[in-house]
Amino acid sequence: MTVTRDEIAAVLGRYLNAHPDRAADVEPLRQALSREQDLASRATTPLHVTASAAAIDDTGNVLMIHHRALKKWLLPGGHVEPGDASLYGAALRELEEETGIPWQHAVSPPALDIIPVDVDVHEIPDNPSKGEPAHLHADFRFAFWAKESTITIQPEEVTAFAWRTPADLPTPRLVASVAAM
Repeated sequence: MTVTRDEIAAVLGRYLNAHPDRAADVEPLRQALSREQDLASRATTPLHVTASAAAIDDTGNVLMIHHRALKKWLLPGGHVEPGDASLYGAALRELEEETGIPWQHAVSPPALDIIPVDVDVHEIPDNPSKGEPAHLHADFRFAFWAKESTITIQPEEVTAFAWRTPADLPTPRLVASVAAM
C-alpha cells in the first residue's frame, strides 16, 4: 500500500480545518493536488510530499538531526516510501530509521495522529550527484511524545543528533505549534 493523493488531500484538509489561517502557506501543495501526479513519489517535480517527526521528550525538548546532504538541523523525516500506508506512518518510519527510536516509543497527543502539527512547503536545492533538480517538499510534520530511547543515527543521512528547545526548530510557525502543545 502507498500514500495516495486522496490520503494527502484528506490530511491536508484536516490540517486546514484546524489551522485555516495557514492556507496561503500550503497553496503550492493545493495546486499540486489539482494535477494528476503521484505526489508521494520522490521523482515527482516540482513538488512532492515528505513526512517528519517532532519527537518531544519529557522535558519538552525536541529531537533534531543534522542532515548530511542539506547541512542543516532538521526534524527526523524524509521521503514517503511505497510501503507507507499513511503520512503519519511515514513519519514514524523515518523517526525509527534516522534515530533508532522505535515506533512503540512514540505516542501522539490526542488528535495529532490525524492532524499534523505543521505542514511546511520549502525549497530543496538541486543535487547533481543524485540527478535531482531543485524542487519543493511539502513536509507533513507530526508530533510525538517520545519515551526514553537509545539514539542510533543513520550515518548515510545524519551526522549528529541533539535534544533542543522548541525555539531551535526551523520555522517560527513550527516553534509556535510545538510550544502550544
